[in-house]
Amino acid sequence: MKTRVLLADDHPVLRLGIRELLAAEPDIEIVAEAGDGREALRMARTHTPDVAVLDIAMPGLTGLEVTRQIKLLGLPCKVLIFTVHAHDQYLFHVLEAGALGYVLKTGAYEELVEAVRTVAQGHAYLRQEATRLLVTDYLERAKSGETKDSFEALSEREREVLMLTAQGFTGQEIGERLSLSCNTVQTYRRRLMEKLNLQSRAELVHYALRKGLLRPEE
Repeated sequence: MKTRVLLADDHPVLRLGIRELLAAEPDIEIVAEAGDGREALRMARTHTPDVAVLDIAMPGLTGLEVTRQIKLLGLPCKVLIFTVHAHDQYLFHVLEAGALGYVLKTGAYEELVEAVRTVAQGHAYLRQEATRLLVTDYLERAKSGETKDSFEALSEREREVLMLTAQGFTGQEIGERLSLSCNTVQTYRRRLMEKLNLQSRAELVHYALRKGLLRPEE
């Protein structure tokens, strides 16, 4: 089954080039395009793509604003932010909005393809430089005492599910590792996310990195 992609960018030439490159992949299908944020949101609601590749700086609504609306509406598509900005500080805003990661327009084409495939599976796509930034931020917060939260309230099983989810394992894979049913894993995941006030897998990965549960290379 092909990954259905919505591509949104306000630069027609760039959008055409990316569309042709992604469409050349046998497992990727471009089902909709948009030239601004409001159109992108309409296309996301109409076509329900698997992945929405959104430019961060579109007119009407920015990529992050579209991401937040997709999340609020409960649409099933995963979001990948596409930006020219090379500052990894943008990652915090991307994850907080509910996207699963971002790639640079100046990066290699192979990186975009890999990122689309990764987020389509529900996994976060984090560049090595970005994960280092998150770890550094966590260490700085730890020094200032800002990292205290509800982690201690999690049961041992919830902590195991948290770590395996952050590492990218599916519910079925976690169940096999812990000898649990997939429904039970989902229950643990829902409970731990409620306790930690997390809304998405991207936020869960961000949290695990900040708590030091994951090393950058993971």
